[in-house]
Amino acid sequence: MLDGVLAPAPNENLQADASPAQATATRSTCPYCGVGCGVLASPGAKGVIGDPAHPANFSRLCSKGSALDETLGLDGRLLYPMRRQADGALARVSWDAALDDVVTGLRRIIDQHGSDAVAVYLSGQLLTEDYYVANKLMKGFIGSANVDTNSRLCMASTVAGHKRAFGADVVPGCYEDLDEADLIVLVGSNAAWCHPVLFQRIERNRQERGARLVVIDTRRTPTAESADLFLQIAPGADQALFCGLLVHLAKAAAFDDDYIRRHTEGLKDALKAAQTIAPSIEATARSTGLREVDIASFYEMFAETPRTVTAFSQGVNQSAQGTDKVNAIINCHLATGRIGKPGASPFSLTGQPNAMGGREVGGLANSLAAHMGFDAESIDRVRRFWNAPRMAKREGFKAVQMFDAIARGDIKALWVVGTNPAASLPNANAARAALAKLELFIVSDNVTSNDTINGGAHLLLPAHAWGEKSGTVTNSERRISRQRAFLPAPGETRADWSIFSDVARRMGFAGFDYRSAADVFRQHAALSAFENNGARAFNIGGFARLSDAEYDALEPTQWPIPACERSGRARLFADGGFFSQSGRAKFVAPATPSLATQVTQDFPLRLNTGRIRDQWHTMTRTGVSPRLARHLAEPYLEISAADADRFGIEDGGFVRVATPYGDCVLRAVVTDRQPPGHIFAPIHWTDETAAHARVGALVAPFVDPFSGQPESKATPAIVTPLRFARQGFFLSRKPMALPQGVWWARIAVANGFGYRVAGNLQDDDWAQIIRAATTSEDLIQLIDETKSLLCGAAFVDDRATFIWGLAPLLPPWDLALELFSLERLDGAERLSLISGRSGRPSANDGPLVCSCFSVGRKKIEAAIAQGCRSASDIGKAIRAGSNCGSCRPEIERLIKVSPAARSSTISTTTGQHA
Repeated sequence: MLDGVLAPAPNENLQADASPAQATATRSTCPYCGVGCGVLASPGAKGVIGDPAHPANFSRLCSKGSALDETLGLDGRLLYPMRRQADGALARVSWDAALDDVVTGLRRIIDQHGSDAVAVYLSGQLLTEDYYVANKLMKGFIGSANVDTNSRLCMASTVAGHKRAFGADVVPGCYEDLDEADLIVLVGSNAAWCHPVLFQRIERNRQERGARLVVIDTRRTPTAESADLFLQIAPGADQALFCGLLVHLAKAAAFDDDYIRRHTEGLKDALKAAQTIAPSIEATARSTGLREVDIASFYEMFAETPRTVTAFSQGVNQSAQGTDKVNAIINCHLATGRIGKPGASPFSLTGQPNAMGGREVGGLANSLAAHMGFDAESIDRVRRFWNAPRMAKREGFKAVQMFDAIARGDIKALWVVGTNPAASLPNANAARAALAKLELFIVSDNVTSNDTINGGAHLLLPAHAWGEKSGTVTNSERRISRQRAFLPAPGETRADWSIFSDVARRMGFAGFDYRSAADVFRQHAALSAFENNGARAFNIGGFARLSDAEYDALEPTQWPIPACERSGRARLFADGGFFSQSGRAKFVAPATPSLATQVTQDFPLRLNTGRIRDQWHTMTRTGVSPRLARHLAEPYLEISAADADRFGIEDGGFVRVATPYGDCVLRAVVTDRQPPGHIFAPIHWTDETAAHARVGALVAPFVDPFSGQPESKATPAIVTPLRFARQGFFLSRKPMALPQGVWWARIAVANGFGYRVAGNLQDDDWAQIIRAATTSEDLIQLIDETKSLLCGAAFVDDRATFIWGLAPLLPPWDLALELFSLERLDGAERLSLISGRSGRPSANDGPLVCSCFSVGRKKIEAAIAQGCRSASDIGKAIRAGSNCGSCRPEIERLIKVSPAARSSTISTTTGQHA
């Protein structure tokens, strides 16, 4: 394990066989999920590759990380401060003018309405140093604890569960446990898509050590397809399943009685509650919708396997009972003493790159810096350390509460930093409407337009983007890594910590004279150690005196790192040492499972929302990558075949999905991944990237009573078929503004803009859109009234500048996309655009499967026909699936359904029998 923390220089610890490009690259971290992969980044052609020396990934990157070099352009970047004018337009202003507006507005609102009328909404995309200064300004000097983060939407239930069980928000294990476990249980986690680098560690363990994999999920995800045992559980039933497991462990005499006696408390009450919820396997089957035989198999595997890791993610957290689910899982590990030991721990797979760092500095409304809470002793300690004149004395509004308070008029000023709540919050239409009521609405970001900014932001402050940022992040295993800038800051962009510091100084507050991110980090580290006699879990006091050079050279390291130490601990709690007042872990008795809302005749289905493989959050970064756009190009809804028949939905057609909070129009995907009664939609599309596809507007705003995390997995919904007279695409060298009445989804394409479209417009209306997009007189077009087909292209110097295709069914656009990428088209190629047939060998190999190496389905099917019979065979032959591995389940599925593979299997079997 690589746990050294200081190196002479940022690049000197690379592997001996590192290439010259690697040796000169900047070591940084990926800005996507909480795995915290290390990258080697170089401006220009060298691009971004995985860092072979980083212990989170050892050079592997997922499809998103592999495409980072496609996301570094300045198109759409916010480069200068902007102020909203009376006519609604944004105009450039100086930093002095913008910050004066911020300070004047904050002072006026605080004077008139008090400190609690001010709020800041942060992001897990921020660096720890940014989070720290924002938290210090708000909670210590303005005096408001209304500081929350979009991380509330993805990991707050884990925080609450950790605190209840361990006395502190601590992940007990590390990634190496995934290598050493004999049983890995994934709960509510599509790790193959959402944490693919870690999932490949799991797969390697299975191949090399024979570890078994159990997947518990409401959907048959790509992760589930790889499992030894898949438990397709009913929504909200996770705690029933794990309560039943606790009961089974007691009956099977599988408890670690010595560990329980020496290090825990509360087992009697927790077991009694579990026996009420799930007294038997039969009762558990009724509660969970699972087969008794599958439950029994899982329980026996768990009871018999000391080295067990239970890793959980958004399917557990994003629930109105998320905290109880977390504690039901932890109870089973405490009861068996499987915590903090090699290959044995409960493990939270964090969603965002620095959700953990935000937790460390008090980025949540119910915490103070350095994992301290709002008890009197902690409030006083932080006040004295900061010399804070106006310390917040009570918890602030959590995310959903915060926007409710804005709607009521209790919060008058909001500063949004690096996130898009108008799209991502539940009941997003209400959240966007609330923004219009603000007297002062500030956004710090690196884009000029998103749903939140377009909700009426008064001031835009340009912040550094990834590639320009310098600071630290903490990943899911408590590992602090340096994120280093490798690009110059464009325009007048600034670090977020610097912006907050400048506002603080202008408001007359002392203690914000930071010269660098290193200054902020040292103070953060010192606070963690201040009056910390070991009773507080978070302690990085060993970093409090780092020199600037040592900070620049900081190696990835896990906390805690007490004063006088420079290396941390991989695992905690194997020998007790919990952070409760008693020093013992607490078994928590969960409440009886129940869903926050019930289906009705009007809303008979349950909507589940989540991420897809190649996109991230609201697509601000991933949405500009043509490579990533090729996998799943449009916003869609997954529905079972039974429900599609029931509601008249056609595969590939359109569907309107509605809940009591809003509705969307999405492409329908009929699939066996969804059980009857349940539908799924990805969260990524917004009003910036599609028409009427903002899924956050559908989600119920119900929250967990302990964590404040919203339920995003089980909103009652209804679907109805929606048919358009024509659908198709536009490919343009310039962005298009499409009129009302046209459904569209913007798709990143090389050297231009792609749009999938649909609508019931008349021919003249479609023609008007086409005329507005074509400035050239060099045109070819085909109008076939019998087939309602419209297609054509416009050229300048033999280069296609605009291509369109419209028909009752979606015309294939692969050929058009291929020809659009060419600099010149000859006569035959022009004709092929309207005939749909090309005489030239096509470079297109079908829908993208492997984003890392841009391998499509046709190429994989050809490799299968030539004898490849496993994902490993495919990887050796054409590289697909050999990097991050997130496409391997899809490759395995193609192998299973391939006639060539089936005939080969039949032939082999026949030969064996003969």
